[in-house]
Amino acid sequence: MGHHHHHGHDHADAPSRGAVKDGRAGGRKRLAWALALTLIYMIAEIVGGYLSDSLALLADAGHMFSDAAALALSLFASWISQRPPTHKLTYGYYRAEILAALANGATLIAISVVIFIEAFRRFQEPEPVAGVLMLSIAAGGLLVNIAGMLILHGGKDASLNIRGAWLHLLTDALGSVAAIVAGALIALFGWYWVDPAASIAIGILVIYSSWDLVKQAIAILMEGTPSHLDLEKIESAMREVPGVSEVHDLHVWTITSGLDSLSAHAVLETEHDSRMALAALQRVLHDRFSIEHVTIQIDPAGECRTKF
Repeated sequence: MGHHHHHGHDHADAPSRGAVKDGRAGGRKRLAWALALTLIYMIAEIVGGYLSDSLALLADAGHMFSDAAALALSLFASWISQRPPTHKLTYGYYRAEILAALANGATLIAISVVIFIEAFRRFQEPEPVAGVLMLSIAAGGLLVNIAGMLILHGGKDASLNIRGAWLHLLTDALGSVAAIVAGALIALFGWYWVDPAASIAIGILVIYSSWDLVKQAIAILMEGTPSHLDLEKIESAMREVPGVSEVHDLHVWTITSGLDSLSAHAVLETEHDSRMALAALQRVLHDRFSIEHVTIQIDPAGECRTKF
């Protein structure tokens, strides 16, 4: 049986994509500033550690290097995601940002596991810690991390990629707070056990916050229905359009943060105009669910259909 195919893409899609692109450009600027700030402090720690022969400063510089690597990965992903689509990658490189978010989340969880192992070892074999030096290093790192978080704050809700970088800095900021408290207690009372105890507390918090990031990234890569959308409500709204008697093969997925897509078959009663029905469906999806990248096939009532 023949089918009438109407793949509708609302012209209102263009401004929305422009807004998404502008948002990503702003996100790249935020990432670049945060990366520059992190690199400057890292270099300062390397120079300070070399001049003062402080192993603690050099170790913290290595920690800042991991931050810089995470930010650089996020910045690269944000840049490459703007490359145009190709015949083999028809959606372009949008998913690069999601892969970077997944990598950042997984790295944070892995770091937490290493922290747990080291903390357990230190509980068994406590090591002397230079509390005052530890406190001063942590204070400087905290200021840098707070500045980086403020820079990225405006884009963390719009992009999973930027949120991953923001979480990385939040983790380090919390670690710095714990180190400041631990350093003060060690300097005042000699409680060396506070250092591994604070590390475990921060590690648990890191896993809790990172797990949600990893779940969201995996859900997007698996093309699951976006968490903020209800598939049953969408189907019900589409069936309310005059002439639409059935909706099937309905799929909604996220290409990248802020860009959702929908495809569906809509069965239309024969006495209704397919173009008008298609326009009405697009308006409903745009106005009620903010879905603009839409592909809908109109199936005349009574035709046999193959469901997938």
